Amino acid sequence: MAVQAEVEDTPRPPDPTPPSTARDRRLRFAALTAYAIAFVLYWKILGLPTDPVLIFLILWVGIAAWNAAAPWRDHLRFARDWAPLIVVIVAYNFSRGAADNLGFPLHVSEPIRVDEWLTGWFTDGQIPTLWLQEHLYTPGTVQWYDVVGAFIYFSHFVTAMIVAAVLWVRTHDSWAPFMRRFIALDVVGLAIYIVYPMAPPWWAALHTDLLDAAPRITNRGWDAIGLHSAGRLVTKGQGVVNPVAAMPSLHSAFALFVVLFFILRIRKAWTLLLLLYPVAMGWVLIYFSEHYLIDIFAGWAVTVVVFVAVGFGERRWRRRKNPPPPSHGGADACTTADQ
Repeated sequence: MAVQAEVEDTPRPPDPTPPSTARDRRLRFAALTAYAIAFVLYWKILGLPTDPVLIFLILWVGIAAWNAAAPWRDHLRFARDWAPLIVVIVAYNFSRGAADNLGFPLHVSEPIRVDEWLTGWFTDGQIPTLWLQEHLYTPGTVQWYDVVGAFIYFSHFVTAMIVAAVLWVRTHDSWAPFMRRFIALDVVGLAIYIVYPMAPPWWAALHTDLLDAAPRITNRGWDAIGLHSAGRLVTKGQGVVNPVAAMPSLHSAFALFVVLFFILRIRKAWTLLLLLYPVAMGWVLIYFSEHYLIDIFAGWAVTVVVFVAVGFGERRWRRRKNPPPPSHGGADACTTADQ
């Protein structure tokens, strides 16, 4: 509840209304132009950012450019409000060492057996990763879905944080509950990674004889469209995180997280379209040999549990903070009885 109180009691962000003077409007335009040019240059030279802390810094600079006329204390408020999430992200990035040193056994064969049981009736006994790669993957030939899949995979790194940044600027009433669920989902995922280290398909195929070849083909889409630096940066990001943190899949968890947060706030006609995002993310993760099907299901299950638990905590917090007025039902009942 400490995180909830801290987020809820945070002063509201600066007013996102357009600048009121011509000078402020010119300042915003100049700042946003410089920001856009710098971002494009960064993308071309270094590739798309995947490190969450770096993405936070890029978003911070972007919001500072949007509110260029605001005082410095408003810009510093963004860093203060996001500090709990950044602490959790840094802890997550160091989870590799924790998982290796706490002595919990590495799980390799169990997810293979579960996936075979889940889909063997349809895939002739193969796990979904091997079946999809057998039917869709051709070494040396990049298909259109490899390119689309690369962008879907990359969206994991930025979607939730961009949504959080937009909510911070537009409405603190929505940003606070979004951030509470964001932090809770990170914490739960990190805890499971530490106590239940599990290898993904590509690792099992590379280091054991439990699987036939299941290459990690996440970056082939980038190379096909000339974004070699993007692929290298994704590979670098993969190299510094926990390679045996497959259960649950936070890629699938955060895809569903963003959808669930908005699904009750939009027209029903958009619901099915939004739900295609976590389904597409799950397909990409399995095809790219990043996760098993059971990892996807576990990520979705954890997301639902977090939403239910945080929602329950929020309701209890509101009742505790704003208790209902004392009831006078007893006195009224006595009066009615006397009459």
